[in-house]
Order: sequence, then C-alpha cells, then structure tokens
Amino acid sequence: MKKRDKIIYWIATAWLALGMLSTGIVQLIQTKEETALMAHLGYPVYLLTLLAIWKILGVIAVLIPKFPLLKEWAYAGFFFAMSGAIVSHLVIGDGGKDLFGPSLLLVLTIVSWYFRPASRKVNGV
Repeated sequence: MKKRDKIIYWIATAWLALGMLSTGIVQLIQTKEETALMAHLGYPVYLLTLLAIWKILGVIAVLIPKFPLLKEWAYAGFFFAMSGAIVSHLVIGDGGKDLFGPSLLLVLTIVSWYFRPASRKVNGV
C-alpha cells in the first residue's frame, strides 16, 4: 500500500469515526434537538437508540485490527444509515444545510472503505 493511500485512509477513517461516534452519542442521550429531528422526519424516537448503538459498535469494528468481514458490515451499515438519512431529508424537503452532515459522512465512509489496507479487507474483495 502506498504511503499516500495509507494517509488518505487514516484521515478519512479518523473523521468518519469521530463523526459517527459523536452523532451516536448525541442520539444515545436523545437531546431535544435530536428527538425533534426524528419527529420532523417522521420516525419514532426509539430509533435514536438503535442508530446510536449501531454507530458506536460500527466505529469500534472499523477501528479495531482484524475482523475484516465485521468491518465490511460496519461500512455497509454506515452507508445505509447515511444514504437513508439523505433520502429522508430530501423526501421531507429539507435543504442543503440538513444534507451536509449525512452527505459528508457518506463520502467519508466510501473513501475510508476504498482506501482500506489489504489487512482490513475480506479475502478476494
């Protein structure tokens, strides 16, 4: 793996982990803003706890060494959660301000997945 690719991977992964962990914690403590956002999007509040737990576990899976199949599932989960958030905001008619966070996390997910080292890939992928 080239040094440039390794740097890109770790920068994207660090920002992805920070973003997912911070939003997961905010969702776990269910701030007034987060519960209002879920109501605005038409989702039940209990979904916040589920998303928070998945995000936090996903961050752990992406950062720990080994377990490449688990990492693939974590990346897939991040992709589905963030693309779902984007679609939810678009359907409701929210503007660019509301799309920025999930779009950034989606791009970081794709970049981190694409540049991951061979030791973090499932054989043959």
